[in-house]
Amino acid sequence: MKLYHGSIEIVERPEIRNPNRTLDYGAGFYTTSSEEQAETWVRRRLSCELPLGYVNEYMFDESRMHSLYCQIFDGANEEWLDFVMQNRSRRDFSHDYDIVHGPVANDRVYASFALYEAGIIDKQQLIQSLKSYKLVDQLLFHTVRSLELLNFIRAREVRL
Repeated sequence: MKLYHGSIEIVERPEIRNPNRTLDYGAGFYTTSSEEQAETWVRRRLSCELPLGYVNEYMFDESRMHSLYCQIFDGANEEWLDFVMQNRSRRDFSHDYDIVHGPVANDRVYASFALYEAGIIDKQQLIQSLKSYKLVDQLLFHTVRSLELLNFIRAREVRL
């Protein structure tokens, strides 16, 4: 399976990095099976001062996933929502998964999350509203061991 990572640099050797903000699935190396989504991530970072970024492409060896501790969310369901909310709202939250795979909670989705957090809509209403969005996936590689399943193929330039 091909995976993509949008970055301002070429990433031939992915690393586990602790983010300076809370993210959907916690610390690690984020990828997606959507090249378009990876390019969107790059374009958000580009500016006049930083006009060049990269979509890094990897081959992911899914056949070896069985040896890892994985959390796979089939869609935007209650379990996924609780997991994302824990990661997004508690800086001290951590998990032991090697890989987490599920939907991306993008900016439009977070507008719905804000309604949920404010008590304007309940969990079931939020999940129902998320079904109207076309959610792409993301795969978090949370451990060094999991990164061994990724092999760098190439990097494609993205310009402002």
